[in-house]
Order: sequence, then structure tokens, then C-alpha cells
Amino acid sequence: MKILRKKTTTVEKNNLPKHIAIIMDGNGRWAKKRGNIRLLGHKKGVDTVNEIVTAAAEIGIEYLTLYAFSTENWNRPKDEVFGLMDLLVTALENNLKKIQQNNVVLRTIGDINSLPPRTREKLQDAVEHTKQNTGLNLILALSYSARWEIEEMVKRIAQECVEGKISVENIDKTIINSHLCTKNIPDPELLIRTSGEYRISNFLLWQIAYTELYFTETLWPDFTKEEFITAIADYQSRERRFGKTGEQVQ
Repeated sequence: MKILRKKTTTVEKNNLPKHIAIIMDGNGRWAKKRGNIRLLGHKKGVDTVNEIVTAAAEIGIEYLTLYAFSTENWNRPKDEVFGLMDLLVTALENNLKKIQQNNVVLRTIGDINSLPPRTREKLQDAVEHTKQNTGLNLILALSYSARWEIEEMVKRIAQECVEGKISVENIDKTIINSHLCTKNIPDPELLIRTSGEYRISNFLLWQIAYTELYFTETLWPDFTKEEFITAIADYQSRERRFGKTGEQVQ
């Protein structure tokens, strides 16, 4: 299935999605097409991350969540996993100053304790150094999957029920939201997936119940600020009804 979209370079500043989530897919295929190893595709993908984070901050997006490493990615070849962890450390070291200059708040969701100690320490240090910033919230989903998150949420709520802190009758979406990794983060209004795949891949399943989806065949290393803006403009062209009729939301 191929989705054709009208290209545009302008967005309405008064109708921006507050939160955009991105499944960054296609690094390996980008490298393979050029006869390179997959890790070189991931390195080129970091350049795209820098471009899109800068663009999001300039446009005025408040939250940007990037699916950087899933729990399933641990099953990839060890050399690739180790390379990705080293690449994350290098990216943090090279870009922390720029993140600070752009007033970006770095946050994480996922099983951060499962990351290698050096990676975890660099990540926590970057989070600590940017927590006083007031601009774009950049959320890295690392060792994350939605099913893992939901399992952890159920365990925490069950434990609090056992301890008498919560009654079963009072469990509602507010309590569920407060026990998720994203408890202080609004649900995304727009989810972008690159590389021509049309699936969610275990990403923010609870949070994207009413999220607008944008799929592009562009591989992540080739994804540009211009296409990012096009995705936002496409979002702005849609009518978000949340179960109501078109007449009700006008």
C-alpha cells in the first residue's frame, strides 16, 4: 500500500500537535542499499535525529518521543546491540551541549535498568543536566515496549491493591495513566512511522488510542525537516472527532 500526500512547507502555528511520536525505521535497509553494515545506517540515523529534534524545537512542538530501542531489539546480533549502545553514548557526549543550547529537556521511558552501566550512566547524567530546561521535551524510548509497560503497570496497581492503597472498584483510566511510564506526558496526537512499514510495533499502545497515524516510505536516514513539516501539515488537514460527528466538533 502506497500513501501519496500533497507536499507542503507551511504549518498552522495555532494548531500544532502538542506531542509527536516517531517510529524511526529503516536504518539497516538504508545501509544495506549502499553495501554498508547496518551500524553505519544507525550512525546516519543519528544525524536525522539531530535535524528533527532541532526542527521540532523551532516549530514549537512541546513533546517529541522517539522509539530508539525496543525490548525486542535485544534479540538482534550482539555486535549490532553493542554498537547501538556505544552509539547512544557517543551521541549523548557529542550533542549534550547542543541540547542545552536548544533548551531541550531530555527524558526517557522504558526499562532503563536493563541498559549497560556506561550507557545508563551517560543517559542519567544527560537527563539530570537538562531537567531545568523549559523547551521541547525529548523523550527517548529505550528498552521499551508497550506490552512490557502494561505488564509493569498491572503489577504496580495489583501490589497497591494488596497493600490497600487502591480499591479495585476505583481503578480507572486516571489511575492506569498514573502508573505508566508516560504518567506526566500527554498522549501523542501524531505518530509518524518511516520506511514503508504499516504497523505500530508494540509502541505506546495505550497512549495512541486517538492518535493520528502518518506513514511514509522514506527510510529514517533520509527523513528530512521538510517531510516532518509535511507530516504536521497532513495532521492539521484532518478532522479529529473522538467519536463525535463532524457537526459536533465544528
